[in-house]
Formats: sequence, structure tokens, C-alpha cells
Amino acid sequence: MSNDNETALEALCDLLDCLDAGITQARQTIKKAKGLTPIAQEGTWNPNVITWEDANGQKGPYQKSSDINNLQFKAMLQDLASHDGKVTREGYFYWTFQNGSTVGRKRK
Repeated sequence: MSNDNETALEALCDLLDCLDAGITQARQTIKKAKGLTPIAQEGTWNPNVITWEDANGQKGPYQKSSDINNLQFKAMLQDLASHDGKVTREGYFYWTFQNGSTVGRKRK
């Protein structure tokens, strides 16, 4: 497969991940508004059951995850969204990447 095709497929997958996360968030918001299901309480997600991969950035090593099929990941995304995409919790700083479906974390 050519490099252009790989780049296009990666961009398409990123877009689909964003759409999936947005649709999930919209469904949860609608259900909450209708009183059908409670939204996860702030901070109730467990980062230890989320799949993380090591990465390096301009500010050094960190971990990132796009574990979108994991309910704990979705709860974390929701918690991050309610805090403008940034949360400090249990010695880690968490942030949402611009694509909306990837989360980074780094020890404080």
C-alpha cells in the first residue's frame, strides 16, 4: 500500500474514532436528559483497566490511549470533557488530544 493511501486510511480511522466518541457522548447526554440512565459520576473511571501505550513528545515520555471500546475509557473521556479536556488525578495529569478520541497521561 502506498504511503498516501496509508495516510488517508489513518486520517479516516481518526475521523471515525472521533465520530464514535461524539455519538457515544451525545447518546449519554440524551439518556441523561430523559432520565433513562445516570451518567458516570465524575472521577469514577479506572485508568488501570484502560490500555495505554508508551510515547514520547516534545516534553518527554508519556502514555496515550485510544481504547474507545472500553467503558472505562468512555467514562474518562466524559470526565475530561466536563473539565475542558484536562484532569489531574492520582498523581497523573490527563488530557484529551485534538482528535477527541485519544487521551494522554503523564506523571505529575
